[in-house]
Amino acid sequence: MTATTNWKALNLPTELAEVFNAAHSVTISRTSDELIDIACGGPGSSEFEVAYELPDGKIVVEARVSRLRNGIGANYPEAYMRRRDPDCMLIADDQPSDKARYEDRYGKSFEELRSETFKWLEQQDLIAFPFLAGRDGMGVDSLVVAPANAGFFAFGLALLQGMVPIEALHEDFAPRAIIYVAPPFRHTHFGGKQVVVHNRRSRIHELFSYNLYPGPSAKKGIYGVLIALGEREDWVTAHCSTVRVVTPYDNEVVFMHEGASGGGKSEMLELPHRELDGRLRLGTNVVTGERRFLELPRTCDLQPVTDDMALCHASLQDEGGKLVLTDAEDGWFVRVNHLTKYGTDPNLEALTVSPPRPLLFLNIDATPNSTALVWEHIHDEPGKPCPNPRVVIPREIVPNIVNEAVKVDIRSLGVRCPPCTRELPTYGIMGLLHVLPPSLAWLWRLVAPRGHGNPSIVSTEGMSSEGVGSYWPFSTGRRVDQANLLLEQIAQTPQVRYILLPNQHVGAWETSFAPQWLAREYLARRGHARFQEGQLNPARCPLLGHALYTMQIEGRAIPRWFLQVETQPEVGEEAYDTGAQILYAFFHKNLKQFLDDDLDPRGRDIIQCCLDRGGVDDYEALSKFS
Repeated sequence: MTATTNWKALNLPTELAEVFNAAHSVTISRTSDELIDIACGGPGSSEFEVAYELPDGKIVVEARVSRLRNGIGANYPEAYMRRRDPDCMLIADDQPSDKARYEDRYGKSFEELRSETFKWLEQQDLIAFPFLAGRDGMGVDSLVVAPANAGFFAFGLALLQGMVPIEALHEDFAPRAIIYVAPPFRHTHFGGKQVVVHNRRSRIHELFSYNLYPGPSAKKGIYGVLIALGEREDWVTAHCSTVRVVTPYDNEVVFMHEGASGGGKSEMLELPHRELDGRLRLGTNVVTGERRFLELPRTCDLQPVTDDMALCHASLQDEGGKLVLTDAEDGWFVRVNHLTKYGTDPNLEALTVSPPRPLLFLNIDATPNSTALVWEHIHDEPGKPCPNPRVVIPREIVPNIVNEAVKVDIRSLGVRCPPCTRELPTYGIMGLLHVLPPSLAWLWRLVAPRGHGNPSIVSTEGMSSEGVGSYWPFSTGRRVDQANLLLEQIAQTPQVRYILLPNQHVGAWETSFAPQWLAREYLARRGHARFQEGQLNPARCPLLGHALYTMQIEGRAIPRWFLQVETQPEVGEEAYDTGAQILYAFFHKNLKQFLDDDLDPRGRDIIQCCLDRGGVDDYEALSKFS
């Protein structure tokens, strides 16, 4: 065996030390730049195939990697591998969990496959590096072990989670989380499916990644590690983007935007997209073709805080009544499917075309030695662009980044909505902005709908639930425990306001992400002022809380039919009410699974209110937690 560094300083568990001793070679990487050459097949190579030989002699190409002027690009030959499979997680241990267990699905203990995985790793050239999952004092010492030819995967992990050079490790470093990467097992054991196995041992959270898409493991797998840590210590890692918004009048308001994949988290950090003439497009009517615009000479300044994962650690909280959070990541996994031509988002385009550090591009069409352009997506099939192109951006190069913890003023939740019309009623009945009582906001987080046309995961039918806090797909434990943590978090932060934001459609109007951009502009300009009597009315569907009666931004009025969808002539009250029934059926189906004996009694009352079809006033009364 050869090694670039003495790995004994890593204080490895015995089984991993044996793997390292037996492996063909072990390279302990120190910087992400070192991983670029490894990912591309060596210092003089511009392209590389990540391929594995299966026991039957078949060669399987998992990814094709290109060295680019602005980083490296990795593309998967198989369209299925370009998005996260929502059913990829399995639990191998016997600790409490509501998730599918490996033993139940395959009828045998995971130990056999675990041993096979170690034996396979022993026969490889390996790369590894230590990192901190989370933040100092709010995370765990971690390690990744991967075959050397999967350098692009390691590079992505290094951008997302950071790296700690071995000489900079604290003297008592000992990994409490380890990612083991073994790509060919996807074919030999799992029928080609993405599988990530969590094995929560007494001292180490093991994560076995049997595929090379970073989403389920390097990204959401580490998220699962942090959720499990918070579950033991009574705090939450929220699934959200966070931005400090500075108005033209120097007011500052912090927005925390939650929601399922595709719910607008990354978009909350973007400036509104403008037409060539500078106007903002409110929407296009899917029935009449009419388009509506808004002239807004100056938008607010944005100071990003988090993109997808926020540590709401107990040590950060104070007595001020607001939620305090900080970023849980070193890099951001940014989806760019909405960038289809040059000039859509000049800031992000400029950052990715000429970055101060090399980036990782996934599902972007770029040839070796070229510059990857984030609006040029590969195609899943002729004429069908991949819906999940991504770029991994280190947060340190993001302009105006906020590195300290912030106090949240407004918590929003995004929902992808289909069009709703008289002819085709759907749940797309949400107005541009709804204000929610805290108890109702908790219910929305319990169900966290994936919604219409989700681009980030393998397709699902209709309206499906991503679950508690929208991070349930990444949690290894029990729903009820996370529901209780979220409820207590809301109860302890009474100064936070809650809103609901649709995207893609408002009734019969196609809107993309305009609702959340305009709501952000409107609420930031209002500052901390409360709504006056008459500004809010109970929504026709109580699940939507309060609807605005009027809304003006810099003197420009938003038409009422964008605020109260039942007033749209293409929708009307009957179609609206049909959509409300769809929402109620969805809530009732998904809330009943939380009625566990261990549920907080306050939460049981709130869920019962929904099951009884309570009104907005009932939710307001249930929001008095003290």
